[in-house]
Amino acid sequence: MSETETQISNPLEAFQPGNPTRTSSAIFVLLCIIPAFATVLFGAVDSATWVIISIFWAVLVCLWLADGWSNGGLLFNKSSLQIPLVTLLLLGIVQLLPLGSGSSSLSLDQYSTRFFVIRLIIFSTFFAAALAYINSEKRLKRIVVLIVIFGATMAFFGILQRLANPDGIYGMRLTPQAIPFGPFVNQHHFAALMQMTGGLTLALLLGRDTPREKKYLLAIALVISGIAVALTGSRGGLLGFLAMASFGALLTFMSGRKSRSEEKAGVQREVIFAAGSLGFGLVIIGTALLIGGNDQVLRGIGAVSADADVSTGRLHFWPIALKIFLANPLIGAGFDAFAVAFTRYDTWSGLMRVEQAHNEYLQMLAEGGLVAIGCVAMFIFLLFKKGLKVVSSTKGFRQSAAIGSLAGCLGIMVHSFFDFPLRTNSNMFVLLLMAAIATVTVAVGEHHHHRHRRH
Repeated sequence: MSETETQISNPLEAFQPGNPTRTSSAIFVLLCIIPAFATVLFGAVDSATWVIISIFWAVLVCLWLADGWSNGGLLFNKSSLQIPLVTLLLLGIVQLLPLGSGSSSLSLDQYSTRFFVIRLIIFSTFFAAALAYINSEKRLKRIVVLIVIFGATMAFFGILQRLANPDGIYGMRLTPQAIPFGPFVNQHHFAALMQMTGGLTLALLLGRDTPREKKYLLAIALVISGIAVALTGSRGGLLGFLAMASFGALLTFMSGRKSRSEEKAGVQREVIFAAGSLGFGLVIIGTALLIGGNDQVLRGIGAVSADADVSTGRLHFWPIALKIFLANPLIGAGFDAFAVAFTRYDTWSGLMRVEQAHNEYLQMLAEGGLVAIGCVAMFIFLLFKKGLKVVSSTKGFRQSAAIGSLAGCLGIMVHSFFDFPLRTNSNMFVLLLMAAIATVTVAVGEHHHHRHRRH
């Protein structure tokens, strides 16, 4: 067999991570730009922003096809994590079919479901590209460092903006029906971003291979992120941040194999870590109170007025979400159709439009039925199964990146029990990027990437 034939028979020979092609490098740059761009432009909750994101998506697809053409086949990761997203996409298409009464679609809000499907197409493509092109240690380090720096920058900006003008975003966009924080219209969803970026920051901070001088910078970044979360006043955000920190720290210490001679030193480290964690929490709360976040911090820890509704309406929204599910148990009422379905069971005056269930899992159950919640459960299971496998089989920076990503994902998943942070589209981009970082294999000889040859 000639050398040329050997290269063609091995689907990875056409692309060496250490020697990336120009098109693959451009794809990687787009993977870095899209989440940051979506975050800066108000979390990508506006339709105008999605016009630009759609252009990015079209460029990404064209570059991917061009890279495949020049290298003899498409670079693709066969990760089973993509199956739940594709299944949700197919479910959304089924909901749009004219199978309802009077030849109407199965979705109660066909317009909203159609745009949900379009977003799912873009999310799925972005995730597939991230799984395929974050395929070298150099790229992994670059994107992890970028996320950490971007998260700390957003946290610092959010704190400054809260102190300067809490009623406006960038000093020009007012949000009379919401409380903004940083570039986000919803302060709770900013806390979710901090959970994800903070997970990577914490894991690198606790990593044994991180140089001491860099740990000082990481500690500062983590404290700034924690202060920002405290100032949002989000109870779900604070709970998710604490869950992220606890899981990340626990997984870091469990992943370090200790010999008998290290046991004594390990106990000392754990005592120091416990004391440091207590000090870390006190620094965050104390600083937030000092710079004027009294009301937000007190609300975040649950110290609200006895006359106030502790659930802020959730005890009304959640039972209605279950009623919507029971009326549409298999495939739901239609993605993003919760606002329309809610009116059929609402016992309030109707003056307030309720668009979200304030619980991602209940809302997926109501909008997509058992099929959708099954996809969510499958994604979570596969994510942690694959991510923990990476943690147990790697060391150094790769291990810390996987731990941080899993911790960040866990944080926003806990937060999702009390809010809808993933309905802010930029957070969804970041979550998918974190899922890719947690599960991709970048070690030589253990690739799951395949180039599908042209015929």
